[in-house]
Amino acid sequence: MQVPLLDLRAQYASFKAEVLPVLADICDAQQFILGAKVENFEKELAAYCKCERSIGVTSGSDALLVALMAEKIGAGDEVITTPFTFFATVGAIVRVGAKPVFVDIDPVTFNIDPAAIEAKVTPRTKAIIPVHLFGQAANMDPIMAIAKKHSLIVIEDACQAIGAEYRGKRVGSIGDYGAFSFFPSKNLGCFGDGGAVTCTDNAKADKIKIFRNHGQSKTYFHEYVGGNFRLDALQAAVLSIKLRKLDSWSEARQRNAAEYEQMFAASGLTDGRITLPAKADYPVRHIYNQYCIRVAEGKRDALRDYLHAHEVGCAIYYPLSLHLQPCFADLNGKKGDFPESEKATSEVLALPIYGECTHEQREFVVDTIKAFYQGK
Repeated sequence: MQVPLLDLRAQYASFKAEVLPVLADICDAQQFILGAKVENFEKELAAYCKCERSIGVTSGSDALLVALMAEKIGAGDEVITTPFTFFATVGAIVRVGAKPVFVDIDPVTFNIDPAAIEAKVTPRTKAIIPVHLFGQAANMDPIMAIAKKHSLIVIEDACQAIGAEYRGKRVGSIGDYGAFSFFPSKNLGCFGDGGAVTCTDNAKADKIKIFRNHGQSKTYFHEYVGGNFRLDALQAAVLSIKLRKLDSWSEARQRNAAEYEQMFAASGLTDGRITLPAKADYPVRHIYNQYCIRVAEGKRDALRDYLHAHEVGCAIYYPLSLHLQPCFADLNGKKGDFPESEKATSEVLALPIYGECTHEQREFVVDTIKAFYQGK
């Protein structure tokens, strides 16, 4: 049996008849950049995220970048974040000329450990970027308390977590900004690259809108040096259609995660060989952008290879902690600096969790992992 890590074709089939006429209308009108489709989606997204405003941008990476730019964070400034995340989180900090300052992760949630943040605050610290990794919210209350105490900006990296909640609040509505990615593999994905910034303050949102369009508030009059971070109308139209279906897709992922838990418990693999994803000890809505198990005793890579050999999709998120990446060598990171992050990079393995994944496919995933440990 083949079980891909993600199969977007089944999802596409469920809304193909709805989306194709809308795309044809845009092509007929030849109105591709910003416009009514983007404005409508921005309103819908803000309502979904329960925040004041949202601004469509070119990608999740650019969402992080433009938020830093709008806050004039740059050379000489420091931004606190996690080393266990996708490269773009830290790449955005470096691209504006600021210095990333790492804090280790909570081994249960894989998110930044709030208890370790305040010790890293210096007079040069300007912002904190917590990442809601794999679809589970970081522990935001203590993070926001530290930010308030030290007058720091909080940019939520919610690129993997649209619809996730922390104590009843949607991610992206808690900090000063939220950054979202609509890369096709995300729970809400478009037909290419796309992203958004959410804001809890209208003045900040207005500034983001200016920065995303070359820093101009009106044509050819530039208040700032911004960038070309505009969301395409085609992508906005796709996202508007898919947004209406997002909660049902997220609920399907939650059901699949619950069934995995039952299957793995019945298999006996949770005796220490496999550790399943755990919910935080604070109230959350986990939307399972990834379903990441931990594989003990140095067997993660061998299990990955075994699953691939048996046509089961899986992936490592992430194989090297960011403080050890060659491009950040000037930060002088070394092994042992962030032990929980480094341990996660050697143990984490993502399994298929997408909503259209069938019971039989999930059963095959668990049976194949069990066969690996039985030496079959």
